[in-house]
Order: sequence, then structure tokens, then C-alpha cells
Amino acid sequence: MKKILIVGMGGQLGFELKRSCPGNCSLIAPTEAELDITDRAAVTGHIVAERPIAIINCAAYTAVDKAESEADRAFAVNQNGPQYLAEAAKAVDALFVHISTDFVFSGNQGRPYRPGDQPEPLNVYGKSKLAGEKAVLASGARALIIRTAWLYSSHGNNFIKTMLRLMSERDSLGVVADQTGTPTWAAALAELIWRLVDKNTTGIFHWSDAGTASWYDFAVAIYEEATALGLLKQPVQIRPIATADYPTPATRPAFSVLDKSTAYAASGLQPVHWRANLRKMLSELRPV
Repeated sequence: MKKILIVGMGGQLGFELKRSCPGNCSLIAPTEAELDITDRAAVTGHIVAERPIAIINCAAYTAVDKAESEADRAFAVNQNGPQYLAEAAKAVDALFVHISTDFVFSGNQGRPYRPGDQPEPLNVYGKSKLAGEKAVLASGARALIIRTAWLYSSHGNNFIKTMLRLMSERDSLGVVADQTGTPTWAAALAELIWRLVDKNTTGIFHWSDAGTASWYDFAVAIYEEATALGLLKQPVQIRPIATADYPTPATRPAFSVLDKSTAYAASGLQPVHWRANLRKMLSELRPV
């Protein structure tokens, strides 16, 4: 059995990695209480004792707006934590898999971002995630960095769950229509991760579902698909609004679509269109 250590199992991606874990792998999944990734000595001791063949880091500080006022905490979790994990991975010669974000880019390029494009984060969250990437690469570990975007799952909190709640409470919603990216079903990302871990792949890759959408497009699709599945009963008017009409503490990229072509080549997987994966995920929320 291949021993795999997953940090952050309690989140959306950790949940999907666990339920899609290959039969020849044995998972070690310490909780946050059991392993504080911002404690270098604790990280080193835990990993040296366990000696996994791969470490998958799903832990992150992801409160984008809150990070603007909690920069120290964001950098502790998103930079220091990955650094300590990667250093420990190098010590036991484990593959280190690190999950990053489209928010390392400015969104001003006007075409999908390739892994080699110059990062230029606009907010503290993006800056902390980029710092984490750099720390991982500087560690000398065998590293696989996967940038993803707009992650969701039937487990945990996300944009879809928020929209379903609001759509059940209100008859009208305004959703930002001038920020474009691509939703990503965490189950599809988990499949890619397991494929690349099996191949012992290293490097920086991008992954999301196929296609593009604004948050408004995504919300309309959530409404239509959820209504078709019987998850929503009442009509809701969804209005497109501008970013300027919905000010937030953190500035977000206007166009953060990711180019996934190198991930296709490395994995042999082709991403499914985001709307098809949305339908699959929503079907998991239907009462049995």
C-alpha cells in the first residue's frame, strides 16, 4: 500500500480525495488540532515519523476579503505552512502536492493564463498563495503545484451552497457579471491529482472544468439546474451587476481563466464542461 498524507482533509478537496482514493493507497489525514502546519517542528516530526511517499496539501487560508485585515495569518498558513511541509517532504523524499489559485494572476491579460505566465496578485490572499508557491519551489522538494479556481463540492461551504440558500430566501438577487473564470468541481480536481500522483509528476499545472463563466452566468445555471432537480421551488430573478456595484475589501481579477493544456498532456484527462459537472454535484444534494 502506498502511504499518502493529506493535510486539510476536512475541506472540499480533502473530502473528494478521500472518497476517490485509489485502492492501493493508504491515507493518513491529521486534523488541524493534530498537526498545525505553521509549527515547523511539529510538521517535521510528524512527517519523518510517518514517512509517506506523497503529501497532498489541501490546507489554506481562503477567506479572500478577511485576509486584507489578517495578512499575518494568511501568510502563516499559505506561505509558512507549505514551506514547512515541502521541507519535510524533501527530508523523506516524498512527492509534495500543493494546491494554489487563479488569484495569483491580475486578470488583466485578456487570454487564459498558462502556468509559465507572470503572476501578479491583486490582493493579500493571492500574494500569500504566490509566496507559498515560491517557498515550495525553493525547498528543493519534488513538487507538484496545481492552480485551480472557483472550487465547489457537495461537502462544505461554497458559492453554490450560498446561492441555493439565498435563492430559497429571496425572489431577486444581483450577481457580479464582469468577473470571468471557470468553476471547478472538487471531484474532478481530485481525479487529476490522483492521476498525477500515480505518475509521480512534478511541475506547475492549471486545472478547472472546461468552459468559462461570469459569476452571474454561474448563478443563472445554478438556478436552472437546481430548479430542474427540484432543489428550488420558487422563481428567482437574477440580475447582472458590476463589480463596482458590489464593493469588497479585496480586489479580484476580472479575467482569471486558466489554460489547462499542459495538464491534459501530463494526465491524459480531458476536463468536463463546468455546467455538466455542476449538474452532477447538484444531484448529490437531492434528498434520497
